[in-house]
Amino acid sequence: MGLRTAGSVLVVFLWSVTVVLSQKGWSVTYTTQSICTLKGSTVEMSCSYTYPSGTVTTTFWFTKKYAVENYVNLRNDSNYKGRVTYRSDKMNGHNLTITDLRESDSAMYKFRFITDQTGGKYTGDPGVTLSVADLQVKVTTTWWSTTLTCSTTCTLTGNPTYTWYRNSKIVQDDSSPSYTVYFKTEDSFYCAVKGINSNAVSVEGHSYFHVTYTHQRICTLKRSSVDISCSYTYPSGHTVSETIWYTKGKLNEVPQILSLGYGGRVEYLGNMQSDSILRITDLREEDSAEYKFRFTTWEPTFPGTTLTVTGLQVKVTPATVTEGQKVTLTCSTTCTLGDNPTYVWYKNGHITNQSTSLFLNPVSSEDAGRYSCSVEGHEDLPSAEETLTVTCEYV
Repeated sequence: MGLRTAGSVLVVFLWSVTVVLSQKGWSVTYTTQSICTLKGSTVEMSCSYTYPSGTVTTTFWFTKKYAVENYVNLRNDSNYKGRVTYRSDKMNGHNLTITDLRESDSAMYKFRFITDQTGGKYTGDPGVTLSVADLQVKVTTTWWSTTLTCSTTCTLTGNPTYTWYRNSKIVQDDSSPSYTVYFKTEDSFYCAVKGINSNAVSVEGHSYFHVTYTHQRICTLKRSSVDISCSYTYPSGHTVSETIWYTKGKLNEVPQILSLGYGGRVEYLGNMQSDSILRITDLREEDSAEYKFRFTTWEPTFPGTTLTVTGLQVKVTPATVTEGQKVTLTCSTTCTLGDNPTYVWYKNGHITNQSTSLFLNPVSSEDAGRYSCSVEGHEDLPSAEETLTVTCEYV
């Protein structure tokens, strides 16, 4: 059963490709030659036109022509009733908008105009090819995974973003039309492009070997602690005999993960049958790496959790400060810390503010001093102090 989001509208605007069709001062310039868009969405086609003399009396778009001068104006076509809008401008531009698109709307659309001069009629030929496609989910299953692909009969215009839903909750938002399921489930999945939804499918696959990491990326502070966790599944009849964590590219050095380089700072937690936690304490910047989990003799090829360890640094903008300027102090890190932290600001060792950035506007000589910052809850891990010098400007 197809799912449609009520009131959702996907509008395709194209302004990049110019197609000029002309003859002895007559021309029609289309902004594109072809459009592929979705059933249920809205599309806009546009063109501009020129003519040698006279006044334009009639303009229209059409897809059907029954005789030499028997063109069917889209406004008068019963198949488009209530769905077509024309818009003109003073520069001989003309736009066609079609709403609630249907697959039967796929056709070649042409613009025609008529002037008050004898023989003053012109059609922009060949026109704009519109392809209207339905969004469908195609299912490809192997012994270890099921890949769902958001499929259309033509390539959608405009490099769209595909949003995947599992039981109506977003699980992926990406330019890739595919989503892979590595676990046994009876959940419902569907994809969407800007509010236009595909049909929903259920994945009733096998029990797969799979590792699911709780976080794909973690950013945390030097000298703090981190828990990197995962859950894992495997077919019935298999027994887990070994679980290990390692850094990408260093599988042969796994026995050293609890000693050399990490001595005394690593602990394994979890039930060791379906979930595992790697805890690292007293973090250092050299701990930044991608951490992966392995059980028995099977090594996953899926991405692990990338840990980035960062320090705090006070950045002053602008670099040279003159009295009366607006100055911003930022507590900077080399990666984005999770959970939207609150920063604590210090001036000459004393707390002065709690905010993401510190604004001095206008700055004065009284603001000069030594500034540092920390993350709330980690006040024991402050940044190095940065000295703010304020220069007086004399007129």
